[in-house]
Amino acid sequence: MQVEGGLAVTTVMESYEQYVNPAAARLFRLMGMSAAAVRAEGSFVYDEAGREYVDFLGNFGVLSLGHRHPRVIAAALDQLNRMAQTARFLLDEPTARLAETLARITPGDLQCCFFGNSGAEAVEAALKIARLATGKRRFISTLNSFHGKTFGALSVSGREPFRAPFHPLLFPVTHVPFGDISALEKALAKESDVAAFIVEPVQGEGGVVTPPPGYLSEASALCLQAGALLIVDEVQTGLGRTGRLFACEEEGVVPDLLCLAKALGGGVMPIGATVGRPAVWAALSDHPWLHTSTFGGNPLACAAALAAIEVTLEEDLAGQARAKGDWLLGRLEALASRHTRVIDGVRGRGLLIGVEVTKEGAGGLIISRMVAERIIVGYTLNNPRVIRLEPPLNVPWEVLERVTAVLEEAVKEAETYIDDL
Repeated sequence: MQVEGGLAVTTVMESYEQYVNPAAARLFRLMGMSAAAVRAEGSFVYDEAGREYVDFLGNFGVLSLGHRHPRVIAAALDQLNRMAQTARFLLDEPTARLAETLARITPGDLQCCFFGNSGAEAVEAALKIARLATGKRRFISTLNSFHGKTFGALSVSGREPFRAPFHPLLFPVTHVPFGDISALEKALAKESDVAAFIVEPVQGEGGVVTPPPGYLSEASALCLQAGALLIVDEVQTGLGRTGRLFACEEEGVVPDLLCLAKALGGGVMPIGATVGRPAVWAALSDHPWLHTSTFGGNPLACAAALAAIEVTLEEDLAGQARAKGDWLLGRLEALASRHTRVIDGVRGRGLLIGVEVTKEGAGGLIISRMVAERIIVGYTLNNPRVIRLEPPLNVPWEVLERVTAVLEEAVKEAETYIDDL
């Protein structure tokens, strides 16, 4: 603790331990990550001592453009100098242009937008609109899914350790195994009151799990047949992460409602969006203010999002993710084949990649080793045996080489201790 001007000033870690999240602060200490970040640029973060870290986690998909992309910073500063927040009863051009742009780039006839501030808010809006549009009350989701931690989003999430402390949750939800189309078909046949099936194209927090080919398109057909809506949660996969602008395009699927956030703000502003088909949105025609957000769709966030989309398209970040992801997956699969006692499998799409280790202890050792080499990676939230690699889509090739080299050394070290872990 330091004293400045007669006032006691704690370190950042001490403040976290006392005033933010004591349990999380202890974990940061154990992981060797007690330094405070003070500056960031591109794929790199710098702490108060000036040390450089490779950010290979990208705030769980937020930083698809890297830190502080100059185009996004410029757009945000320009809007900040004009008007940051909405006048509410006057229209905002950035909001209108962002909605128009999303209608243009999202699949099929998706057209109308609700703007919130996060992925959880985008999911909440989708759930409410689905109920309103169908007049039905139940939802189907998948086991091991993650859709957010607000009550509605948590209700459809499929990870019981996060749900159990908050039971009873909000509404009846049936959870089926991810990727199991017959289980979805049975659930839809059993329940006649299903408003929607909500699904991630790739389960990010679930351990970077990809479904069998055709799963999403078959799910779409089953929902149509059952009179249920299809909500595709692309909060993590959207805007290029998996090698396509939207992961649902892999199978030509047009959902009834599409949820976006994370990368939409360009790594600068928080923003979430729910994009829907006009026929679904018609349910709001009699009650246009039935679901709103005070900060949602503010000009500052929308200006940043517009710039982020422009950069994503002009720099072909989806193409970069596809090429770099294919290369990285190839290297990791070769590494896994040489170290089967440590690595149980490698999977992913684009630059959303999971490395599953055989023991949790191996994962902890590998992550600690990489942190010691100042490379930031992390676990997936629902599966602590999966190390998630989610760098900026414009990550330099030489950084990919550096990270894989360090990862290989960490895996070799873990193999020498595997029997004791």
